[in-house]
Amino acid sequence: MKQEILFQMKSPYRDDFKIQGFRFGEGEKSVAIVGAMRGDEIQQQFTCSQVVKNLIELEKEGRIFPGHEILVIPSANHFSMNINKRFWAMDNTDINRMFPGYDKGETTQRIAAALFDEVRGFKYGIQLASFYMPGEFIPHVRMMDTGFQNVKLAKKFGLPYVLVRKPKPYDTAVLNYNWQIFDTQAFSIYSGDTDTINKESAKIAWLSILRFLNSMKIIKKDMHDGFNSSVLHDHDLETIKSNQAGILYSQRGAKDEVKAGDLLAKILDPFTGAVRSEIHSPIDGTIFFAHDKPLIHQNTVMYRIVKF
Repeated sequence: MKQEILFQMKSPYRDDFKIQGFRFGEGEKSVAIVGAMRGDEIQQQFTCSQVVKNLIELEKEGRIFPGHEILVIPSANHFSMNINKRFWAMDNTDINRMFPGYDKGETTQRIAAALFDEVRGFKYGIQLASFYMPGEFIPHVRMMDTGFQNVKLAKKFGLPYVLVRKPKPYDTAVLNYNWQIFDTQAFSIYSGDTDTINKESAKIAWLSILRFLNSMKIIKKDMHDGFNSSVLHDHDLETIKSNQAGILYSQRGAKDEVKAGDLLAKILDPFTGAVRSEIHSPIDGTIFFAHDKPLIHQNTVMYRIVKF
């Protein structure tokens, strides 16, 4: 294992900003793995650290196949993590909306450019991603429908679902999209948590990455095949939004199977405790996403359900 400083920038306060990378093996640029790009992606950084830990052990045991290079970058925004901010500490911009970057632009554009220079050219790219809405997911692989995606490869992670979605205009500036445009097979892993460490879901995520590497004959590790992944598109998911604001009193969470008419949640008046609204499932299915914060605004996505 080689630990390197991939990017360094002077800081007006405390230590310089540095992005560290961990390289394993040598040869073809096989896999690049990127962890936290936002300051609240603690689960993503923890998961990435466990990938590094496992690869160190596998390399010592000679179980990384010759001719393969693996690059792991656990964090690209620990400045913001240190002060509990999701986006870049100085100007509140999002590194994952700046790709492929610009090395003479604003700070986050420069960080994105440096990061992309390091991960561009790898055969496979894996990002440990987080969702913009707070909530709990069923662990899954997410891909953008760019015409370059390979669903068969995504199934090799062995997670319950592979979600393929049409990119929106703002997606053209994210890492996953640019990886695909520049000939890297890109996958985003969603483990279901962001600003807290959930050891169970983190383990599901890092084992899925090792399972993929094992399946692609990059590492040698005895492990089970995981799930026979179901492939989803946006039209396979029913979205349920809140019709009131208030305290969210959830009855059901991600992974739960529900029938049409089942009570999913109540929205309570924050002053009197009276029930403002009851949210019922309109269909039979499995809850794929569930909002999990105690307060909710009107017209917020509360649930996304996989239709049976």
